Amino acid sequence: MIKAIVIGAAGRMGRMIVNAIQNSDGITCAGAIEIPGHPSQGQDVGVLAGVGELGVTIEDNLKSVIQQGAVVIDFTTAEASLKNMEIAAQHHTPMVVGSTGFSSEQLEQARKLSKGFPCCLAPNMSVGVNLMFKIVEEITRTLGDDYDVEIVEAHHRMKKDAPSGTALRLGEVAARGLGRNWAEVGVYGRKGLIGERSKEEIGIQVIRAGDIVGEHTVIFGGMGERLEVTHRAHTRDTLARGAVRAAKWVVEQKAGLYDMGDVLGLKG
Repeated sequence: MIKAIVIGAAGRMGRMIVNAIQNSDGITCAGAIEIPGHPSQGQDVGVLAGVGELGVTIEDNLKSVIQQGAVVIDFTTAEASLKNMEIAAQHHTPMVVGSTGFSSEQLEQARKLSKGFPCCLAPNMSVGVNLMFKIVEEITRTLGDDYDVEIVEAHHRMKKDAPSGTALRLGEVAARGLGRNWAEVGVYGRKGLIGERSKEEIGIQVIRAGDIVGEHTVIFGGMGERLEVTHRAHTRDTLARGAVRAAKWVVEQKAGLYDMGDVLGLKG
């Protein structure tokens, strides 16, 4: 039985992850963490997640419980996740990170830390979204430079980062398929007299409204036709199930930084 520690356990995603863990074979929740002073401190995480008492109370420090688990699942913030990765590296404990909003510098720090433990870091744990990454790269390779690529993403009004990590990853894989450098061709929104669209650019447009769970569309616009690839998340449960799948996979891996493409066998 794999023992998992969930960080951010009292949040919406944290509760869903605990629920997904307890409804999955071969894994159980053995630890739960929230920020110091959080009102959930000392409560049973199973009760909060709606799966009944687990005898696991919510603590405020990963160091105090890390030896109780075989894997850590973290859906918090990029800054908090990096601090937790430092602790995981010290104990060589596998980790799954679903936090978003990592800067290029923070991702480089994550790569360095993961030399001491296996870590699966992905902006989106959905199986469908990660298949979309592969499909988009293949489409861009096939269509080439004759089609313009645009990305539109929509999320709930409470999401703090924009564009979403998923949209950024879609931009990266599209650029890679076209042999372009994403840092040079990514365009974030447009306004005013911007002139004619360049042939190389890849645009991202952002929508924030209501309780949209997550929608991503990649538009391939050619002369006389348009191809669109869309993924719509109806519930965050799919992210939780993906995180549990990643946790079961990463405990068997060597030290290094992985993503859901590795978990799902979509690479190579």
